[in-house]
Amino acid sequence: MNLRNGRSRSHHGAETEDCLVRRFFRNPVRLVPLGFLVPILLGTGLLMARSATVDHQRPPLITALFTSTSAVSVTGMAVTDTPNYWSSWGLVVITLLTQLGGLGILTVAALVILVVARQLGLRNRLLVQAETAEFGIGDVARLLRRIAVTVFACEAVMTALVASRLWLVYDYPLGRALWSGLFHAIQAFNNGGFALYSEGLLAFDRDPWVSLPLAFGAIVGGLGFPALFEAAREWRRPVRWAVATKLTIWGSAALLLLGFAGLLAAEWTNVGTIGSYDVRGKVLASFTQIALSRTGGFSVLDIAALQEESYPLLIVLMFIGGGSASTAGGIKVSTFFLLAFTIWAELRGEPDVTVGRHRVATASQRQAITVALLSVALVTAGTMTLLLLTEGVRFVAALFEVTSAFSTTGLTVGLAGTLPASGQLTLTVLMFIGRVGPLTLGSAIALNTRRRLYRYPQEQPIVG
Repeated sequence: MNLRNGRSRSHHGAETEDCLVRRFFRNPVRLVPLGFLVPILLGTGLLMARSATVDHQRPPLITALFTSTSAVSVTGMAVTDTPNYWSSWGLVVITLLTQLGGLGILTVAALVILVVARQLGLRNRLLVQAETAEFGIGDVARLLRRIAVTVFACEAVMTALVASRLWLVYDYPLGRALWSGLFHAIQAFNNGGFALYSEGLLAFDRDPWVSLPLAFGAIVGGLGFPALFEAAREWRRPVRWAVATKLTIWGSAALLLLGFAGLLAAEWTNVGTIGSYDVRGKVLASFTQIALSRTGGFSVLDIAALQEESYPLLIVLMFIGGGSASTAGGIKVSTFFLLAFTIWAELRGEPDVTVGRHRVATASQRQAITVALLSVALVTAGTMTLLLLTEGVRFVAALFEVTSAFSTTGLTVGLAGTLPASGQLTLTVLMFIGRVGPLTLGSAIALNTRRRLYRYPQEQPIVG
C-alpha cells in the first residue's frame, strides 16, 4: 500500500514538474535574460585571460565582468583606459561581444514580437500585425536576413568612410585605419561607446568625415528595425506609417533637434568644451554629441567639463533612449511620446488618446506608464545605492552614471573608473537590467493580457 502510494506521489510529482517545464517554455520571453547572461559570463572568462591585457596581468574579476556586461549590453561604459589596458586580443573580444550583443538584441526583439503576436488572441494579433506591417508573423527567416544585411551594410559603409579619412588625411597605416574604422563602426551602429582613444573621440569633434558617419550610424541603429523598415518602404507616404513608426521617427527627430539647440546654447561660451570653436565647429560638435548622447555613448566633448545645466539635458535624453526593438536602451522614444499624448488628452478632457487619426489602446497606455514608473524607480534606487556605497560623490554625478548605465548609453563623467568594487557591481547590475528588463517586461505584460468575463463596479477616487 505504501509502495503504491509512493509510486503515485512520484508519478504525480513528475507530471507536475513536466507541466511546469512546459509552462516555462510556452513563454520563451523568460529565456531572454539567460540569452544575455551566457555571453556575458563567456566574455568575462575570455577577458580574464592574461593575454587580454597589455601588461599580461590577469585583470580583477569585477573589471572583466563590468567590461563584458558593458559590451554585451552595448553600453560602452568603461572602468579602465580601454586602448592602454586591453591588448589587441582583449579589444577583439570586446568588439565581438558588442557585435554579438547588438545582433542578439535585434534578433531577440524580432523573435519576441513574433512570439507575442502568435500567442495573442485574434483581435490583438491583427493589431500587432497592423503595427508591424513590414513583416509577417511566420516569416522569421526573411526578417532575420534583413536585419543581418542592414547591420552589416551600415557597418561596412561607416568603416569605409572612417578608414578612408584616417588613411588619407591622418596618415594612418592602411591596416590600422581599417581596424579603427571597423571597431568604431561596430560600436556606433550597435550603440556601444568603447573607443580606441583614451579621450574618446575628442580629436575628431570638428571632423565631419569621422564624427558624422558614426553619429548617423548610431541614429539608424537606435531607431529599431520595425520603424526603420517601414519608413524605408513607405518613405514617400509618411502618413501611412503605423503609430509606433510615427512616434519613433518624428519623436527621435524632435529630441535630436531640441537636444542640439539646448546643448549648443548651454555650451556656447564654455571654453572647456566648444567655447573656443568657430560657429561651424560649435554646431558640428554639439550636433554630434547629442546624436551620440541619446544612444551611442561616444564622447566628442569632455563630459566632465560640461556646464551644470547640460547634465539634466543629457540625463533626460539618455533616460528616454532610442526606438523599440533597437540596440538603444532607455524607456524608448515611443513610450515617452505615448505618455506625452496621454497627458495631453487628459489635460484636454478627451475620452481617448489619439495619435494622428488612430486611437491608442488603453492596454498600451498602461504598459507605457508601467515601464516608465519602474524605470524611474530603478534609477532612483541605483542612485541612492551609489551614494550610500561611495563617499564624496555628487548627486548629479551619481545620477548621471546610473542613468547612463541603466539606459545602456555609456557616457561617463569619469566616476565609474574611480568607484569601489561595490559601486562598479551596482552599475553592472543596472546595465544588465537596463538591457534585459524593458524588453522582457514589455513582452511579459503583452502576453499576460487576458480578458475577464466580469467587471467590478466602478469608482473614481480623488487624484491630486
